[in-house]
Amino acid sequence: MTLHASALPVEAPPAFLGVTRSLTGKLWRDRLDARGAARALAMVQRHNLPEMLARVLAGRDVGIDDVADFLDPTIRKLMPDPHTVTEMELAAKRIADAAVRGEKVAIFGDYDVDGATSAALLTWHLRHCGLDPLIHIPDRIFEGYGPNVDAVRALAAKGATLLVTVDCGTTSIEPLAEAKKLGMSVVVIDHHQTGDELPEVDALVNPNRPDDLSGLGHLAAVGLVLVTLVAVNRELRQRGFWSSEMPEPDLLGMLHHVALGTVADVAPLIGLNRAFVAKGLIAMRRRDHVGHTALMDVARLNGPPESWHLGFMLGPRINAGGRIGRADLGVRLLLEGDVSEAARIAAELDRLNAERRVIEQAAEAQAEAEALASLGLEDKGAVIVTAAEGWHPGVVGLVAARLKEKFARPAFAIALEPGGIGTGSGRSIGGVDLGKAVRQAVHDGLLMKGGGHAMAAGVTLRKENLAEFRAYMESALAEDVANSRHENELFIDGAVTARAVTPEFAATLNRAGPFGSANPEPVIALPSHQLVYADEVGQAHLRLRFKSGDGSIVNGIAFRSVGQKLGSALTQNRGQQLHVAGSLAVDRWQGTERVQFRVLDVAVPDQGPAVIR
Repeated sequence: MTLHASALPVEAPPAFLGVTRSLTGKLWRDRLDARGAARALAMVQRHNLPEMLARVLAGRDVGIDDVADFLDPTIRKLMPDPHTVTEMELAAKRIADAAVRGEKVAIFGDYDVDGATSAALLTWHLRHCGLDPLIHIPDRIFEGYGPNVDAVRALAAKGATLLVTVDCGTTSIEPLAEAKKLGMSVVVIDHHQTGDELPEVDALVNPNRPDDLSGLGHLAAVGLVLVTLVAVNRELRQRGFWSSEMPEPDLLGMLHHVALGTVADVAPLIGLNRAFVAKGLIAMRRRDHVGHTALMDVARLNGPPESWHLGFMLGPRINAGGRIGRADLGVRLLLEGDVSEAARIAAELDRLNAERRVIEQAAEAQAEAEALASLGLEDKGAVIVTAAEGWHPGVVGLVAARLKEKFARPAFAIALEPGGIGTGSGRSIGGVDLGKAVRQAVHDGLLMKGGGHAMAAGVTLRKENLAEFRAYMESALAEDVANSRHENELFIDGAVTARAVTPEFAATLNRAGPFGSANPEPVIALPSHQLVYADEVGQAHLRLRFKSGDGSIVNGIAFRSVGQKLGSALTQNRGQQLHVAGSLAVDRWQGTERVQFRVLDVAVPDQGPAVIR
């Protein structure tokens, strides 16, 4: 039995390695308090786990009785009855009707990775049922997010009798009312927060609607589509639809779509999501899906894919089509069966991603200069709001994310159009609900449009309201930002020396993966290691080498650190002893494996009292 520790007061763990203020200003904390350390010890004894793996599990609130299920999350055990989701039965019956009748179905998806994978998964299933669905992915700039009236009318004109929206639709009151007026049935499969009013549709499948008690609000849209298709398969089975000529499709064979969309949408890797991603990565490693294989090839991903590859290498390439190219390229790649055509589409997405990077860097430099001027020498201000004409609307979210990382506070980047309208994105820090503040700004008439969730939001406003919006956000978020920034802590799972940093050790820690949102990568400390090499490489990265007291060497890298506090701390301490904190990744090159230490922070060791010799 696992005891709940919340009832009793527990002292905060002491500063890890005595680091109360690192060279970037962070307090290092042991992720485990006394109870956590005791739980880790119990895991070692009962499950015969390596000590560091047990510490990692205990630090993620895994119970002693839950270790086996956490290390091997299975979809069979974690998949709920789909009908626990509100209106799921209605949705499954309507989609099954379309399959039985051979209807023309239109799929309307979002232009991001979650939308692309959702649309691809649903299209694959409907094709398996003998249908030929229409797919519409809106242009980010000309159509914006979600269904619009013109697109709905165009789909109706092509004969669609059922419209299914994926990763969008919950707040699309008018466009979906138009669809109903034109005689279309409408099923919404979405996971975004709801507004005060819900659309009048045949079925609204959204575990975040107020009357849903399924507990599946953490699923990305693509995971929700999979759960929906489980219900559709069951409905069609009961109707005798499946036969030797029309066998029931294997949904588990499509988990690579679910893994990619879930990780790219930064959905929390807990519960069913962990199982989706863990099993989806296994499917991707088989390299038997034409589109995913082409994507991995252009990303130069030679070894087995891990969760971070999906978020930082594959996802951005799918996203590039929606950001600055053709919005449907990602879906087309994921549905393509011809190897050479898939390679061509993947190469185009890779080119667009490189172009996106150049556009983003130019906007980022301009936004950073504006932010520095706004914050001033005293570094005052709770929120950064930057805006400029000429910025590409497709990269403002990325620019906002960079500003948030650099200045450790919520940030907005807004592209101003010639007509005086600005469209932008905001990104937040932990403990600061940006979506709530933006929705309130819409309610108060300051924004034309806006919405989102705690960590990210989108806004549309008039240029003349920019200063007022900046002041509004400053006032609304100042207290939460101050509280969040005060707790500038880095939680560390344990300490080892360079000699212990081996591929086997990294593989042991990876048993607690896949890592991502809500299941963070383990952070390991190297105590008092000498920085023997530091040199700039690539796009503002630092390549590093650290030596332990016994002469063992570990290679490291500090991504995007040049010009930042971390980069300056490293370059100014060449040759010095440092406490180093970071995560581990296995670098595979020409058949050999080496562990790379990804540096997150460094601190000067406390020399302690002088020793009398």
